[in-house]
Amino acid sequence: MAAMTSSASSAPAPRPALNRRLAEFGTTIFAEMSALALRTGSINLGQGFPDTDGPEEIREAAVRALRDGRGNQYPPGPGVPELRTAIVDHQQRRYGLTFDPDTEVLVTAGATEAIAAALLGLLEPGDEVVALEPYYDSYAACIAMAGGTRVPVTLRPSDGPGEGADEAGGGRRFRLDLDELRDAVTDRTRLLLINTPHNPTGTVLTRQELTAIAELAVERDLLVVTDEVYEHLVFDDAEHLPLASFPGMRERTVTIGSAGKTFSFTGWKVGWVTGTRELVTAVRTAKQYLTYVASGPFQYAVAEALRLPDSYFDGFRADLHRKRNLLGDGLRAAGFEVYQPQGTYFITTDITPFGEKDAYAFCRALPERCGVVAIPNSVFYDDPDAGRSQVRFTFCKKDDVLHEAASRLQRLAS
Repeated sequence: MAAMTSSASSAPAPRPALNRRLAEFGTTIFAEMSALALRTGSINLGQGFPDTDGPEEIREAAVRALRDGRGNQYPPGPGVPELRTAIVDHQQRRYGLTFDPDTEVLVTAGATEAIAAALLGLLEPGDEVVALEPYYDSYAACIAMAGGTRVPVTLRPSDGPGEGADEAGGGRRFRLDLDELRDAVTDRTRLLLINTPHNPTGTVLTRQELTAIAELAVERDLLVVTDEVYEHLVFDDAEHLPLASFPGMRERTVTIGSAGKTFSFTGWKVGWVTGTRELVTAVRTAKQYLTYVASGPFQYAVAEALRLPDSYFDGFRADLHRKRNLLGDGLRAAGFEVYQPQGTYFITTDITPFGEKDAYAFCRALPERCGVVAIPNSVFYDDPDAGRSQVRFTFCKKDDVLHEAASRLQRLAS
């Protein structure tokens, strides 16, 4: 009997179903908070999706493609030629960048797949990836799935508005410490993962910062994956400058774009990658075993969207700029410290003025306190203490929704 007990006690513990690379990841904060919004009937200023559709003519273009039988079956692996050509024309027209639509463009199932495919295709296990923290949550998960090691470089609030800022808007902004970035690079670093305009902080990297990043990448022979999905949403005096346009960067940069944020059709999941033939081939090799292809009819519609006149892009940016100011003023009036965003459609705030420091607990309680849902920035940091008191709100909503949310948040000040 004793032997049987010993044998039973030495049996190995059951192996967890989830592999160890993903053990630190659970349900995304966006799913958790959106479910909380539905359950409580709260205004959802957490997840970044518009509450109105984009241009009617682009929606009709998708309907027309469906009816004409374009894209209802598997589209070409790299993406439909019409969209690849439109992406190339867009990059040339806006930034003077030239790509071959047949070999240097890849259409993906949104930017999220583009990030995953790029990291899976370019990393070897053990490679280090330097990423700007706080970072969008899929970055950490994709680095882990690729077997890489993430090395955060933290953006921190500056003491003043900084270069390219709107003085009238007030508030502190997040800045990149270039010395810290340089110190983060080691002999094991394979890749820099850059996001500008930056989610969640709203920072837009300046020409000086991008020049320093480019020089570092060339000096240390690093690849760069740059997430530029908010390229058309820059405010005040900020300017979006593609990293691939800097000296020595075209041959080492994978640039990621997306239709969802620019045209307000986030459910269509149409993203893309541009880069050299060698880099795009590496990304495509991984991508073909993820979704293979996706969003067939929507690709034709996005091709038309990218050819909209400049007046559309200017009007879209001006509308979101106004919404930023609307919600920002409401947040300040409610008592938040507001970090004025120069881009994206997110505002990061600090809850310290309320005498609170735990953003996650604050966001869990916010729906009951005033019927609004937001996102705790602490989930975007490796060290949660770095963003412990930061809360992110989105302003890509109808004006009446933003006004009502601001009104409800006033209850915090009472």
